[in-house]
Amino acid sequence: MMSTEKRGSWGSRSGFVLAAAGSAVGLGNIWGFPTQVGQGGGAVFVVVYLASVVLICLPIMLAELSVGRAAQLDPVGSFLALIPNSRWWLVGGLGILAGVGILSFYSVIAGWSLAYIWFTTTGSITGDADTIITFFSNFTANGPLTITLTLAILTFTATVLIGGVQSGIERATKLMMPVLIILLLVLAIRAITLPGAAAGLSYYLRPDFSRLSDPAVINAALGQAFFSLSLGMGTMLTYGSYLHRKENLLSVAGWVVVLDTGIALLAGFIIFPAGFSISGFDPSTSGPGLIFTVLPRLFSELPGGQLFGGAFFALLTMAALTSTISILEVPVAHLIDTHKWSRPRAILVITAGTFLLALPSALGNGALGVLTQLPLIGISFLDLMAAVWNNFALPLGGLLMAIFVGWVWGTDDALAEIDRQNARHPSLPIWVFLIRWVCPVAIGVIILYTAFSI
Repeated sequence: MMSTEKRGSWGSRSGFVLAAAGSAVGLGNIWGFPTQVGQGGGAVFVVVYLASVVLICLPIMLAELSVGRAAQLDPVGSFLALIPNSRWWLVGGLGILAGVGILSFYSVIAGWSLAYIWFTTTGSITGDADTIITFFSNFTANGPLTITLTLAILTFTATVLIGGVQSGIERATKLMMPVLIILLLVLAIRAITLPGAAAGLSYYLRPDFSRLSDPAVINAALGQAFFSLSLGMGTMLTYGSYLHRKENLLSVAGWVVVLDTGIALLAGFIIFPAGFSISGFDPSTSGPGLIFTVLPRLFSELPGGQLFGGAFFALLTMAALTSTISILEVPVAHLIDTHKWSRPRAILVITAGTFLLALPSALGNGALGVLTQLPLIGISFLDLMAAVWNNFALPLGGLLMAIFVGWVWGTDDALAEIDRQNARHPSLPIWVFLIRWVCPVAIGVIILYTAFSI
């Protein structure tokens, strides 16, 4: 086992909380959460989402942090250290593979967001809905530009990681997260003052509990809560491995969940009031369609919309970067801890490999796009990567983590790591019940429902 002095450690509790929250905060919060709210019928989705965060996500996060800090190693090394001579290290390996797979398409979308800072600020996107959709299609069809933007995102991410834990990750997220939160607040205030914003607020805040009879709504809320906190791919485990023994894991996990959930909720206060202020807005519009076609039309019609739009895409890009930093750190930590590579070498190899894997996603809409389409299943390479890693690998990783901590490593050892201060918080017995019974069942339902919905 390597010492935290050699591996690096967080300089402060606030540094860890901001970095871990930054890992969780990303494209899934800024567009994924509002999209799911729209498709799930509005406020009732929010209610189920919040319940899922408390009952499922927080227990899983606490489990990941306890495993990481107990072993003080990467995901593969942690399972090997806690349960030697077993195959549980494969769970860590799955998380590492998921991280690389997700980063390969995530960096492409983050690159789109980076370009849209310029497009919206300069007023390049104007016209009716069809014109803006055509603009987006032409932009994503520009293979050389999309590849360059993807490389820029990965290069920035790698540059941050070169500095290590304190001088790289912690310093960068301490700068970006406060700016991200301030931008969110400013944009939310502007959005709720738009004409027609009241209808968006009503949709967002008044639950229709009759929608609870739809299992798809409940499943989507469970899934979004799980995915939005970066669980199941080793990021929280890796970040937890850099935590000092004196830190209260329950407290820091709570702060991360509060920050991440608060940012997701704030995103809803931007999207729905802003969306309902334009005619013909469909709250169920999904993903890139919502962010890169619907909102630019809004920005083009608003007084001062160029500045508003530029600020929004700057926010989206920063949120994406705080996630790419944490995702890339997982395989880098594995090569450093388990294979004894130097940090620069590990970063160079993983970044280069991820970039090569990102090329089919980046070229998906361009002249070479036919080479990256998968006609037998009718989806693009980017969509396939998102489905495989987001919809299946992450929940499977979370399910196995709950089983490992609840039944294999054992809740007694986990509690000893969580409660090093011997404070015995009254919620810990509840955590034991949740991690052993509720979390595995709930995540299993997500996996089965997703599989049977294909």
